[in-house]
Order: sequence, then C-alpha cells, then structure tokens
Amino acid sequence: MWVEDDKFLSDVIARKLSNEKCKLLHAADGEQALALLEKEVPDIILLDILLPGLDGFEALSRVKASDKTKNIPVIILSNLGQKADIEKGKKLGADSFLIKATVTLDEIIEELKTVLRTHSQERS
Repeated sequence: MWVEDDKFLSDVIARKLSNEKCKLLHAADGEQALALLEKEVPDIILLDILLPGLDGFEALSRVKASDKTKNIPVIILSNLGQKADIEKGKKLGADSFLIKATVTLDEIIEELKTVLRTHSQERS
C-alpha cells in the first residue's frame, strides 16, 4: 500500500510498482489508508507524512497500535527530512525513512525489497 496525496508522484509510483508485479493499494490520505486497512492487510506500507486531514505520523501511530496491522512494515517517504522528523517516524515504528528529494524510484523499490526481506527473515 502506498499513501500519497500527490497525483503525479502516485502515478509514477504506481507504474513502477506495477512493473515489479506488485498488487497495489493506494490511499490519498491517512483516513483512507486506515479504512483500506480494515479490508486488506498489505505486505508493506509506503507512507507520506504531509497528507490532508490525518497526517502520516498519526496514521503510522494508529497502524502500530492495532493488533491487526502492527506487524506491517512501514517505510516513510516524505519531503520532511529534519532529524526530529526522522526520529519521530522511527519512534512511532517506521522501518525506514526516505526523503523524496534525495531518492530515485529504483532506490525506493530496493528499499521496499530490503524491508520486506528483513521482515520475512524475522518471521522465520
């Protein structure tokens, strides 16, 4: 699942992930993401912080507070890159924090694969 309100970036991510044979769930804001999580449990969540309404930090907090979703790995992908933002994301349970301006789509895909691999090894 990816949670992103920027239409252009969402389209680019969707195309790239589709090429990787991913089944995609998209939410444009935190409330929509939480509603989708009631119906489906994705393998991983790619989460923006600056979202309309419920922001990514609050959405992350709720994901990690729920028994149903707490074990889903979360990668934050945001333009926020201050040390305090990164620390807050990690403290709330994010597995990784990527800054949009400094990563390529290929690096995002590699990070998704790395985090998924790590989580599957931890469950084994």
